[in-house]
Amino acid sequence: MRAAFGRLHRWAGLLTAAFLFFSGVTGAVISWDHELDETLNAKLFDVASSGPAIPSTDLAKQIEQRDPRARVIFFPMTPEPGHSLAFFVQPRIDPATGKRYALDYNQIFLDPNTGTELGRRYWGAVWPVTSENFVSFLYKLHYTMHVPEFWGSDRWGARLLGIIAIIWTIDCFVGFYLTLPARKLLRAGQAPAVKRQLGKGFWARWAPAWKIKTSGSAYRINFDIHRAFSLWTWAVLFVVAFTAFSLNLYFEVFSPLMKTVSNYTPTPYEQRPYRSLDDPIEPKMSFEQIAERASADAKARGFTEPLGSLFYGPAHGVFAAQFFKPGEEHGAAGVGPAQLYYDSEDGRPLGERLPWVGTAADVFVQMQLPLHSGRILGLPGRILISAMGLVVAALSVTGVVIWARKRRARLAARRSAIDGQPRGVPLPLSARTERAR
Repeated sequence: MRAAFGRLHRWAGLLTAAFLFFSGVTGAVISWDHELDETLNAKLFDVASSGPAIPSTDLAKQIEQRDPRARVIFFPMTPEPGHSLAFFVQPRIDPATGKRYALDYNQIFLDPNTGTELGRRYWGAVWPVTSENFVSFLYKLHYTMHVPEFWGSDRWGARLLGIIAIIWTIDCFVGFYLTLPARKLLRAGQAPAVKRQLGKGFWARWAPAWKIKTSGSAYRINFDIHRAFSLWTWAVLFVVAFTAFSLNLYFEVFSPLMKTVSNYTPTPYEQRPYRSLDDPIEPKMSFEQIAERASADAKARGFTEPLGSLFYGPAHGVFAAQFFKPGEEHGAAGVGPAQLYYDSEDGRPLGERLPWVGTAADVFVQMQLPLHSGRILGLPGRILISAMGLVVAALSVTGVVIWARKRRARLAARRSAIDGQPRGVPLPLSARTERAR
């Protein structure tokens, strides 16, 4: 059993190592995405003008009037003091071709007090990587590996990393099992040192697995780092691995699974069929109308937070209104802001998402992204997840080093067996197999 688990851990590690290395490094950086983005792109985020601010819905209209090819799909309602407002856009359909217009940007920054355009960029662009898109490049690399859109879907990269996350989740338990001391019986003729070790209690034999012996060889230190780091951070590693699966395969696996095993309330995005962005649903309701209805509904529900942002999903025909104070969407602790959903046809309410409210399954689903990003704990959680990104990268590297060292040792042993075998004597099975290769 232990040998089989060892082989499983080896091949699971080799299969996922490169992906987890890049995900770990990028995850360590994007824990600070907003702060880093602001530092690199002050010209896009900072404004010197003073209020009163122009309503965001009016600014959205101005953007679409300036470029009729663009449809505004997301914007904050209230700017942070001294900051711009960032609007996300998607291309509309070109009547001449029936396909989406080719836009060289998907985000535009406006001065909220004057309406002046501060700049445009393509969030998540693959190339060229500049200071303007560096953070978003890493962000998309983290969860899509920048796998391009094909067969009408842009989720192939997320699905690939979701499968990697499933393997990683299972391998968390396999690796933990391999750190446990082997169950061996004392036998006559064994060396006294071996007998003393086997004669110790379970915890005494397991204790070395939690330590790094700095006086050992470079390989031994590498091995100890791989094993000890895995044990000390095992619980967090498992949470990160599982949430990576749930987020990357949310629509394909996680949500359908939750519906079958628990009393789970799906969002309108999960209940409605997906429409291609080459055939979007044209809304009959305006952002102003949705903002008015959402604010009234929030007041009736006793919300204390103001309307923070509006989003329109043309693939589902659903508006989403989020409620938070300016700036709190970036790193506030908890499971995220309250949301209300509305139909784009007539503005009727389609549901709600209230933090920490609902069935146990509802709350569990709410926790997935905040757990993965560490934002559920606020600043301490973000620090922890940033450090864990480096741990994941280190485990990937040390694991490959262990495999390479053992592989060299196995090949050397097989060559020695082949070279030292007398003529006329059958080779051992392992050596015959090696020669056949």
